[in-house]
Amino acid sequence: MSRKVSIFDTTLRDGEQVPGAKLNKRQKIEIAQQLAKLGVDVIEGGFPCSSPEDLQAVKAIGEQVKGPIIAGLARAVQADIDSAWEALRGAERPRIHVFLGSSDIHLQKKLRRDRESALEMAVEAVRYAKRLCHDVEYSTEDASRTDFDYLCRVVEATVKAGATVINIPDTVGYAIPDEFGDLIRRLRERVPALDGITLSVHCHNDLGLAVANSLAAVKNGATQVECTVNGIGERAGNASLEEIVMILRTRANTFHLHTDIRTEEIYRTSRMVSRIMNIPVQPNKAIVGSNAFAHSSGIHQDGILKDRATYEIIKPEDVGIRQHKIVLTARSGRAALRHRLNALGYDLEPEKFERVYNRFLNVADRKKEIASEDLSSIVEIELTRVPETYTFHSLQIMSGNTMVPLASITLVKDREKLTDAATGNGPVDASFNCIERIVGRQGILRDYDLKAVTMGKDALGEAMVRVDIGGTVYSGIGTSPDVIEASARAYLNAFNRFFANSH
Repeated sequence: MSRKVSIFDTTLRDGEQVPGAKLNKRQKIEIAQQLAKLGVDVIEGGFPCSSPEDLQAVKAIGEQVKGPIIAGLARAVQADIDSAWEALRGAERPRIHVFLGSSDIHLQKKLRRDRESALEMAVEAVRYAKRLCHDVEYSTEDASRTDFDYLCRVVEATVKAGATVINIPDTVGYAIPDEFGDLIRRLRERVPALDGITLSVHCHNDLGLAVANSLAAVKNGATQVECTVNGIGERAGNASLEEIVMILRTRANTFHLHTDIRTEEIYRTSRMVSRIMNIPVQPNKAIVGSNAFAHSSGIHQDGILKDRATYEIIKPEDVGIRQHKIVLTARSGRAALRHRLNALGYDLEPEKFERVYNRFLNVADRKKEIASEDLSSIVEIELTRVPETYTFHSLQIMSGNTMVPLASITLVKDREKLTDAATGNGPVDASFNCIERIVGRQGILRDYDLKAVTMGKDALGEAMVRVDIGGTVYSGIGTSPDVIEASARAYLNAFNRFFANSH
C-alpha cells in the first residue's frame, strides 16, 4: 500500500517573491480557491507581518477557502507570530509557520547570534505560537548547510516545544539528491521525537535539482513537500508542484507514494498562476509547457498516430489539457461561444460572459479561426483584469526602415477619449511612449516577452511586460492578433495596475 505525501503549496508566499509578481487580495483569493480545487493539503497564503495588505489577504483566504490547511509565515519573533495569528484565527484549519536560520553562515552573518541563543530563540517562538495555534510548523532555514549535530538538537528541541511539523529547507538550492535524501534518513534515525511528526522539505532550484531533491527526501521518509505551481519562486524558483505530483503518479511502482492532487486541474491552475502573476511558462516546461505534448518529428508523429504511448508517458487529459478540433469564427454566436466555454470548463456569470464575448468578437474580426488556446487566453485575461483607469480604444502606427516610427493611440478615461502621438526607436517603443504621454507617468521597461498563443500567420499574440513605475515593478499582459497592439495593451495594463494600487 502506498504512503501519502502531503502537498504544501507556497505559490502565494514564496512564489509571490518573484519581482513584479505582487498580488492583491482578490487575486490571492482567486488562486487560493483554485488551489483548493486542485486538492493541495496546505496553502501558505502569505507573510502577514510583511504588510497590512498581505495580512488582510491571508485573513480573507482563511475565511473564504475551505478544505486545505491555511498557513501564514512568521519569523521567530513575537510580533510576527501575533500578525500571523491575527490573519489565521478565522481559518477553518490554521497553521502558524515559524522559521529561523540554523546554518552558521546565517547565524553569524544575518542573525548575529551564536548557536545556543538561536536555539533558545527558536524554542521560545514555537512555545509562543503553540499557545495561540495547535498546528505549528517550524523551519530550520538553510538546513542543508547546517551542522548535522546542531540541526538534530534544533529539531528535537522544537518538537518538544510543540511543533507539529518540522521543515528541512534547502534554502539556497545547494544540496544534491543523494546527500539530501541521506540527510532526511539520518535525521529520522537520530531524532526519535520525529515519529508522529510531519517531516517536510522545501527545496530551491538554484542548481536545477529542487524536484530531484524533494523526491530523494520523500523516498527517505519525508511526508510533506513544499512546492509552487510552475516552479516559480525566489531566484531560480522552487520545486515544481506539477512535476512532483506527476512523477509520483507516473512512477508509482518505483516510489509507492501518492498525493491527493486532482491532476485534471493542473493545467488550469498553471495557466491561472501564469496569467495573474504575468510569469510566462517556458514552452519546454515539463507537464504544463506548450510543447509538453507537441510532436514535430516525423518518426514521433508516426508513432503517436499508431499509439500515443509510443512517445507520451502521460495522457494530456490527465493534467487537464483537452484537445478540441472545433474552432470558432466571427460568425459564431453567443450560444456557440458559451458551449465552447463550458466544454473548456468555464462557467461564467452573465456580466463576465459579455466581457469575454465582446473581446472574442474583437479578436475574431481579425483572426479567421479562434482555437481553444486563443479562447482560454481571452477568458483568463478578462477574468483577471484589474480596474481600468484607462481603457484601450485604438492604435495607429507609421513605421518603416527609412522613417522614424510614429504611434498614435486613443485611450478612454471617464468616458472621455484621449488621443496623443509619439515617436520611438521602433513601433512598440513609440506605442509605450505614447501611452506614457497620455497617462502622465513614465515607466522603465524591465522585462518584455512576446509569444504566439497558437500556430499560423494569424496567431493570437500574447505580450507580457514588467514596468518599473515610481520604484515599484508592475506586471502587464495583453493579447491581440496584432503584436504591437498586444504590447500596447500589456503596457497599459501595467499602468492600470499602478493606478489601482495607488487608490
